[in-house]
Amino acid sequence: GGRGGQSLARGMRTAVVALCFFASASAFTAPAPSLFRAASAASVPSLRQGAAAGLRMMADDMSPTDKAKQLAGYKAVDDHVESGMTVGLGTGSTAYFAVERVGQKLKSGELKDIMCIPTSERTREQAESLDIPLCTLNERSELDVAIDGADAVDPDFALVKGGGGALLREKMVEVMAKKFICIVDDSKLVTGLGPSFALPVEITPFCSEHTLRTIAALPELKGGEAVIRTGDCSNNKVEEGKPPAVTDNGNYIVDVSFKENIKDVRAAAKALKNTVGVVDHGLFVDMTYQVIVATKEGKCRVAGEGGEDCWWK
Repeated sequence: GGRGGQSLARGMRTAVVALCFFASASAFTAPAPSLFRAASAASVPSLRQGAAAGLRMMADDMSPTDKAKQLAGYKAVDDHVESGMTVGLGTGSTAYFAVERVGQKLKSGELKDIMCIPTSERTREQAESLDIPLCTLNERSELDVAIDGADAVDPDFALVKGGGGALLREKMVEVMAKKFICIVDDSKLVTGLGPSFALPVEITPFCSEHTLRTIAALPELKGGEAVIRTGDCSNNKVEEGKPPAVTDNGNYIVDVSFKENIKDVRAAAKALKNTVGVVDHGLFVDMTYQVIVATKEGKCRVAGEGGEDCWWK
């Protein structure tokens, strides 16, 4: 999503241009009859080299942030997904790369007999384009692993999620996984939740202004400023003149921004869950098995089970 998707799109265009260039070059330099024959031994490598060059340019065109996200997404799949598993597929610009990796490994035959559960319509569409077998929680309520990104991660591995507007489906799927693997770049590591990224809360459209005021008045969210997200649901902003953003479930999202850390994350989560009109919220507490962090140096560090203790306290 967002800038990540734009970088990928530019890369794909680069690859296509390279392929077209090499194909055109072969056409212009070969005699006309040869256009109707099988490609010569010399022309085939040229086309392959052109495609490879295009793909290398596509990778080079990715921003450092996107490269970090790709690193984390690929590692999560390589480390935790095995044949025969049921896998939860997250939503967002980092989870995109985990889905991509699953598709690659299925195509190569390295993964077999897996079933995946997507957490949004966007992820479903991407997975279908990669021929990844899909089902829903209706068919399988227990998952071996779920992989998803986060908008913020605190030292207790509590998360803020929902910037992409898919928090309800994400939580429903990921809470049922034996292992929930969070994948982020190191810009998402924070000492406290709240100031770095507004907290999304999914609410019913019915009397949404009333629910907005109720959320803003919660003592557990003291200091928070609540607004209804408008425009694109996957962009956590208020777009002037646009109607309320609508989730895949037909609901609205309230974004609560803070200048100071949320004092008690668990208490805030409980208060929101107990508020009539709130469907669910973007605080993911006591769910994370492991956090895979891609650094600016192009490496991955692992926190949690089987990894390091938190280093960003």
